[in-house]
Amino acid sequence: MTICKKRLRPKGGSGEQGAGSEKKPFPLFAPLFPLPASCFVLLAMSDLQVLASVERVVAQSRSVTFHPDRIGPAILKWGHTVNPSSSWEHPCHFFDGTAESVRWIFALDVLNHCFWPDPGEPVWTVIYNGEPYSGYWGLAASLKRAQEQGFPITDPHFLSSISAGDLAEIFSGQGRMPMFEERLKNLREAGSIILSELGGDILSLFDAAYGLSPVRLVSEIVSLFPSFRDEAFYRTEKVYFWKRAQIFAFDVFTAFGGEKWGKFKDIVRLTAFADYKLPQVLRELGIISYSRGLSARIDAMEHLQPGSEEEVEIRAMTVWSVEQLSNVFQEHGLKIVSTQVDNWLWRLGQLDAFRERPFHRCRTIFY
Repeated sequence: MTICKKRLRPKGGSGEQGAGSEKKPFPLFAPLFPLPASCFVLLAMSDLQVLASVERVVAQSRSVTFHPDRIGPAILKWGHTVNPSSSWEHPCHFFDGTAESVRWIFALDVLNHCFWPDPGEPVWTVIYNGEPYSGYWGLAASLKRAQEQGFPITDPHFLSSISAGDLAEIFSGQGRMPMFEERLKNLREAGSIILSELGGDILSLFDAAYGLSPVRLVSEIVSLFPSFRDEAFYRTEKVYFWKRAQIFAFDVFTAFGGEKWGKFKDIVRLTAFADYKLPQVLRELGIISYSRGLSARIDAMEHLQPGSEEEVEIRAMTVWSVEQLSNVFQEHGLKIVSTQVDNWLWRLGQLDAFRERPFHRCRTIFY
């Protein structure tokens, strides 16, 4: 596949905003001309294997198409909302600045996948401190509430033998947590592996990764824990996404502000966390599109099979699109890396404007 680059020329202001100043518009971009299907931009290869593997999918994709000419308009309209800094502070997040926070985050990311209900089912919702939370925030709220109630959710001995009754109480709220049995299995598996392979503490992984690249941590997590081994075959080649393992590294980095256990160098080597919300936003922005048949299935909320050709193409094109968005931001002097683009798109996905059409449905433990 030919790798080529089209530079955009800024036509307007700098996009900087001083203290107390009125928000200025994002720099204007000259329209992008349509590029051939074989012509893409590759920002920076990491040794995570993720980008190299999704590049092969992008080059052969039949049901999902990447539209580089829509990146400029998307940034022009929405780029001013990007937040270059990440904060862990939230009522539902636990953080005490100690190793216990790392253990809590790991438990969180073991369970961090697939929150949408089946048709006719209520959205699973948790009440925490008088406020309702659903989806990811419902999960975080349920774990923080459980910890405050005395459940030892960071203890691998507890996790390795956690009962269905205890987990049901932890998740208690309106509706039922989707994929309850899979979450129960993955918690038990995680606890057992921490006990048998890591001396009883997930912090053992940080002895090797502390102060080094998060890629090492991600690789260790994926090799040890099957529930984090987010991989698929596309035709005859293996594709790597490693979504939750990357999120764990990034969550620790964010929670600790790049210090202590989050003191990773080269955090920029992480890629997008390919889920079901980001492609929904990219579709509305026109950066990706689906074939007529796939569009009909997604709009009818038909479930896609995990690891199917269409599902792998959606996720691969999501990772690729985020890399290209990051590339354009950086060409205009804004140091916005893939994880920040990911967060930007995820937050856009909370707006009604990006929910006019459904996200793709796929029941999986990986996202």
